Amino acid sequence: MTLPETMRVVEITKPGAPDVLQSAEANVPHPRYGEVLIKLAYAGVNRPDALQRAGLYDPPKGASPLPGLEGAGTVAALGEGVSGLSVGDEVCALLPGGGYAEYVRTAAAHCLPVPKGLSMAQAAALPETFFTVYSNVIMRGGLQAGERFLVHGGSSGIGTTAIQLAKTLGARVFTTAGSDDKCVACKSLGAEQAINYREADFVEIIKQEGGANLILDMVGGDYLPRNVRALADDGRLVQIAFLQSPKVELNFAQLMVRRLTITGSTLRPQSDLAKARIADALREHVWPLIGSGAIAPVMDSEFALEDAAKAHAHMESSTHIGKIVLKVA
Repeated sequence: MTLPETMRVVEITKPGAPDVLQSAEANVPHPRYGEVLIKLAYAGVNRPDALQRAGLYDPPKGASPLPGLEGAGTVAALGEGVSGLSVGDEVCALLPGGGYAEYVRTAAAHCLPVPKGLSMAQAAALPETFFTVYSNVIMRGGLQAGERFLVHGGSSGIGTTAIQLAKTLGARVFTTAGSDDKCVACKSLGAEQAINYREADFVEIIKQEGGANLILDMVGGDYLPRNVRALADDGRLVQIAFLQSPKVELNFAQLMVRRLTITGSTLRPQSDLAKARIADALREHVWPLIGSGAIAPVMDSEFALEDAAKAHAHMESSTHIGKIVLKVA
């Protein structure tokens, strides 16, 4: 495959609102040892992109300064030491950054095949959310069949993924969302109860069910002590983001008396090896479920690469249900 010297990208011109995202031109990167170069068809849009745009989430050392943590396309070049992939293979991939571009490089071990029956747009919506949900709900949170699972933000990309995955595992799924329409969407995906947090207290509802064995939260702030109250004895809380403050007053005596576990993680700073292990687990346990149609990404909308600012504004309006993607090619 003949590669151009330059490519279209969307860059962050300065920290700020969505309009700081501007189209530009950059050199096509070259894959390093263990990496592949992907000619992207679509790129996913995620909350960490908005945090990076706002100057609140610096890319890790050595990563592209361009936003974009997932995408799907065709392998365009192989770095040294890569096996199991060939030029022309269709893949979706977790990216360290650089997804708002025509070409991106990433570790070969972080690539997964485009599942059977999915479009490139759908495939681009998989990696960031599925890596995050599987590693935190299954690997870290240890969700088991029959357990009561509460995920906040059920209509988000993370939420729609977590609902489906937990349901296929045989868990009882509960979620919160900010409108009746979003609650209906969550229930259609397998949630037993979808709680409109503007109208009802999720703590009291979950406690009536016996408490949550596992909670996945990305809100933080005053949700932290409320989550603790909503947990069953021996329950686990996994924190993956903070839409509100990461700082809160918490009575840790409850953790001791009720044997609670509070943990959490963020995906981007983890080692390449850790991400490769998650990819291996997804390939074995989750990709067959996607291929069979048991799980599917929930798609909200598509924007042109040059309209990334509009995509961010739409995401930050919190009116979307599911994933937003950028059409690159």
